[in-house]
Amino acid sequence: MRNALSYYKVQFERNISFFTPDTHTIKKEIDITIFNEEMNEKYAIELKFPTNGQYPEQMYSFVKDVKFMEEVKDRGFTKTAAVVFVSDKLFYEGKLTKGIYKHFRNEFSLYGDVFKPTGMNKNVEFVTLSKKHEFTWESLDDQRKYYIIEIS
Repeated sequence: MRNALSYYKVQFERNISFFTPDTHTIKKEIDITIFNEEMNEKYAIELKFPTNGQYPEQMYSFVKDVKFMEEVKDRGFTKTAAVVFVSDKLFYEGKLTKGIYKHFRNEFSLYGDVFKPTGMNKNVEFVTLSKKHEFTWESLDDQRKYYIIEIS
């Protein structure tokens, strides 16, 4: 990636404080940052590849990544994106289609208040997205799929 983007700095797990004094964000570290020396072009990417089930909690984590990318974009980044790869069909299909599942199994859209689906703060803690983010599950093969939500 660094060779392909030789005019940019590519960094992994960079703290948001490197780019802005406003660090009141849902997360602190950006998975991948790409920026030029003048810092007038900045890109951020959050990546997820869950491998241990925990479907509703991982889905909630996907929503948090989108919120974080909204926040990073609001702090001056040129573009941001949330990328999710899954190798288990229960992320994109299954009997449950209400609550958090509706976003990933039948609506293919993240928006509004999304409530934490399990644990102590179930249906109390939530993430509020400022925009509606539609996505399409793209197939890599019979089981593996991915989506990309770009915030520009």
